[in-house]
Amino acid sequence: MELSTNLTEKAQRDYKLICQALDLSDQKAYADLMNYYKDSLYFMMLKMTNDPDDADDLTIEAFGKAFKNLRQYTPDYAFSTWLFKIATNNCIDFIRKKKKNTFSIDKSFDNDNSFEMSNNLPSYVLDPEEKFIEKQKIKMMREIVERLKPRYRRLVELRYFSEFSYEEISEELELPLGTVKAQLFRAREFLYNILKNSQEKI
Repeated sequence: MELSTNLTEKAQRDYKLICQALDLSDQKAYADLMNYYKDSLYFMMLKMTNDPDDADDLTIEAFGKAFKNLRQYTPDYAFSTWLFKIATNNCIDFIRKKKKNTFSIDKSFDNDNSFEMSNNLPSYVLDPEEKFIEKQKIKMMREIVERLKPRYRRLVELRYFSEFSYEEISEELELPLGTVKAQLFRAREFLYNILKNSQEKI
């Protein structure tokens, strides 16, 4: 790829790191790119979602998508522009899905005939067959998690099975917050690859 002369010094620095990441599989180059933009990206996600945990997850997802598709990046514009566009689009999709699946239990509204209507929550109870299938899914997921290295396995168990926040995991494992997030990002990658290569359907 030919480097555009219109790029700022910062954008040229990023492009060199991208080349190192792609051509030399340089893990430090990936880490440097992440370190340069993780804070500003996080605050943008936080502004859009107003939820620290969602912002954390979306920040990691954005880097995951960007790094996975890094060969598609062209240096006609800054890497940061490309990264933030990926993050924004991903966040908008997330917010849409969240709104679609969320509604107020006690909100009431008027219909065209001025009759007041209210949302009634149906009782969702799994029948025995559904309960069995759900248990099997959880069992299979746990078996896949067991294939991870111990440190990654513990992180996934705390985050997704025990539903710890990043801060709680940091305290529990006595690790810096940044390390927890970076290792969880790696753990997700490993899980994805295990699932992708597995013949089992979950």
